[in-house]
Amino acid sequence: MVEGTPGRTERLLVLGAGPAQLGLLAAARRRGLKVIAVDRDPGAPGFRYADRRAILSAEDEPGIDRLAAAERVDGIVAPGIDWPVGIAARVAQRQGIPHPLGPAAATLSTSKLRQRERFVEAGVPHPAYLVVGSEEDARRAAAAIGYPCVVKAPDRQGQRGLSVVGHPDALGSALATAFAASRIGACLLEELVPGRELTVNAFSVGGQFRPLTVTDRQLADPPAFGVALAHVWRSSLPSDVVGAAIQAASAAARALGINDGPTYTQILVPADERGPLVGELAARLGGGHDAELCRAVLGVDLNDLALDAALGEPIRREALVPDEQVGGGCVRFLVAPPGELRAVTGIEAARRREGILGVRIYRRAGHVFGSLLRGSDRAGAVLAVGGSREQALARADRAADSIRFETVDAEAFV
Repeated sequence: MVEGTPGRTERLLVLGAGPAQLGLLAAARRRGLKVIAVDRDPGAPGFRYADRRAILSAEDEPGIDRLAAAERVDGIVAPGIDWPVGIAARVAQRQGIPHPLGPAAATLSTSKLRQRERFVEAGVPHPAYLVVGSEEDARRAAAAIGYPCVVKAPDRQGQRGLSVVGHPDALGSALATAFAASRIGACLLEELVPGRELTVNAFSVGGQFRPLTVTDRQLADPPAFGVALAHVWRSSLPSDVVGAAIQAASAAARALGINDGPTYTQILVPADERGPLVGELAARLGGGHDAELCRAVLGVDLNDLALDAALGEPIRREALVPDEQVGGGCVRFLVAPPGELRAVTGIEAARRREGILGVRIYRRAGHVFGSLLRGSDRAGAVLAVGGSREQALARADRAADSIRFETVDAEAFV
């Protein structure tokens, strides 16, 4: 309850009601909060947990500001998506409500370019990159960094405006895609780092970085790039590499001025002799059910902690002490065949399988799936645990095999 207003239920504004926000929205409902959820998609799956739906883009800052004032919210949070993190921090400051991040740190966390500039200043290890404003700049940059390279918009997430370029002939189209997505009229050209990928999920309190789950990211094959098909705990990498990854993630949070709240850091582990590199850090909960995986394997409820931070409630340090529940766990994402979704079968059979803690289906009948190119193209997820990482993965695979997405050629009905 809000201090000084007996009987009044706390009101929380959640930016986004898509798959990436489901865990926090469900946690807010369990807590009994009054939830106002914002999403431009009227069919967003998270709306079922909301007391009020606002059909509004989570990137519409003036609209969100007006909504926060009209609803007299006690807190605002942007889980699972990057750009709204900065919006949430700025709106919170203007409305005089709590937020774990100040606007400056939030802005740094939502710009890949500003992050890298701070990483250079602070000596945080990261991939080589150059900023380009034209095709001429990009060709010089690519010649310096080498092919293959990555071209990306510096202020987007979820593979928007991102391409892998293997040859100079493909650079022009990749640049056009990145410039079209970029908000600032510039792009990043970055080295492609062969090797493994990890995710470090952590929570900071008073400047103290508390690492929690370190998961292997199992990635989809091209043409998808950077799209996870599974997050697997424990990492199969040696403990000294995992430790170095945690140190890199901690240094990144410190460099960006993130003293409180959750962080989700993607770490690249090169195949060469270099140590772990920070791909990017997000000052939010992970969008791939990372919080639910953390609770399942370590007993630490990141969703509840993020709610505490958003509402300005004290963080109990004992709530951050890991207590291993199982030997392994994973989130295994589901992929539907391209076409218009007609039905999904086998969900209950999957839920009944041993070691399955949850099954989420993201889309309803009528949704049109394309080929898997971005994280948003995934169709659902399975959360599984086991005595080891291998057992958890095997259980998740069996559950996933039970689920059938029935699609038809969408063009046949146009």
